[in-house]
Amino acid sequence: MPLILVIEDKDSMQKMLTATLESEGYEVESVSDGQSGVDRARQKRFDVVLTDLKLPKMDGLGVLSEVKEIDPDTSVIMMTAYGTIETAVQAMRLGATDFLTKPFDTDHLSVIIKRALENRRLVEENTVLREELANSLGGHEIIGISEKIKESTELVQKVARSDTTVLFLGESGTGKELFARAIHHLSNRSKGPFVAINCAAIPHELLENELFGSERGAYTGAVARKMGKFEVANTGSIFLDEVGDLDVALQAKLLRVLQERTIERLGGTKVLAVDVRVIAASNVDLKEAIAKKSFREDLYYRLSVFPITIPALRERRDDIPHLANHFIEKYCREMNKKPKKLSREAIDLLEKYHWPGNVRELENTIERSIILCSGKTVTPEHLAIRIPSASEIRLREGAGLKEVGAHAQAEAEKGLIKRVLAKTNGNKRKAAEILKVDYTTLFEKLKKYGLHKKDAE
Repeated sequence: MPLILVIEDKDSMQKMLTATLESEGYEVESVSDGQSGVDRARQKRFDVVLTDLKLPKMDGLGVLSEVKEIDPDTSVIMMTAYGTIETAVQAMRLGATDFLTKPFDTDHLSVIIKRALENRRLVEENTVLREELANSLGGHEIIGISEKIKESTELVQKVARSDTTVLFLGESGTGKELFARAIHHLSNRSKGPFVAINCAAIPHELLENELFGSERGAYTGAVARKMGKFEVANTGSIFLDEVGDLDVALQAKLLRVLQERTIERLGGTKVLAVDVRVIAASNVDLKEAIAKKSFREDLYYRLSVFPITIPALRERRDDIPHLANHFIEKYCREMNKKPKKLSREAIDLLEKYHWPGNVRELENTIERSIILCSGKTVTPEHLAIRIPSASEIRLREGAGLKEVGAHAQAEAEKGLIKRVLAKTNGNKRKAAEILKVDYTTLFEKLKKYGLHKKDAE
């Protein structure tokens, strides 16, 4: 239900506006002076603020300026019995959505309110679309017939309708974000935004800005206010992937958000209320991280109110053919190719493989096989083109020189990265400089070889 704040010092007018808006189905709060209105706007997130121009303690233009400072997306409608062109222009320049001159018809007010709410909805929708780019809120089908995947799916269905914080545990590539999206899709917040952020993919010094936003001038180059992911996700859900990689200082700030449901932008002094459901995920043992003092115990208990473990693909081998066929259909459709099927030998190979990269690796393998396969049947030759080189993985017996060479190169890279990480005490940015690669390349190598902080200790 949209929430509207009415700021009007005349008691009869305030009561009339409140009654009119409530009869339209809106939730309404009202105050009698400008300063009280601004204070209320700091405490709650209003969809529309309807304010008089002439007010005690702070006039309407001051209210407009302050409210826009608190939440730039709030629609502010100005009312006055002293309407002039100059005042209207000034209000519009400060960000007012509309301007009403008293007396006005309540039907006209209703139209203006609806237009303001639609404008706010479009602004929020556009923000989310920019944040998510091509990501769709669809595709929540979780494929599998194994008992383990059924158990995880049942837990998702049970917790989805509540606002409980959920922590997904499991290896990289098991589909934790898919499960998080499923929770959002099944929840009462499904019409709100779903915002995902990988805490390990962004350098620590930039992550605070991404999560909580920043004010203009907060740092060199900050020429405008930036909304953080928590603000973007307001009324929806935020998915914090690889939360175990959060810097300890940021862990403290995240704990405050979970406890108080408020944030402060970088360089700001105002406390902003946020209505966000937090869903987190980790592929590292957080209890082990707590023992090493790299993860806060109090934050862990806040995040793990409802933990769900997503099984590795090798623990749900019955699901491999179903997933493979799903990906074959998907990529045949996307590549505009005729339908294909897996040979019996290809299915056997998929079921025997260790899958260290889990479902993500399976999807990549199938995508490449569809590119390579010109006939109707995907065979082991199409799958074997992508052979991971980690020593514990045996995709097939009798590896040739090509595979041996790839294995030797991978082992050399892995050993060097471990030594440099140890030298830099786990500082990935310094390690990237020593290795003469960019941060993204190093990050991908760390993921590929399964290296974590413990390898540098």
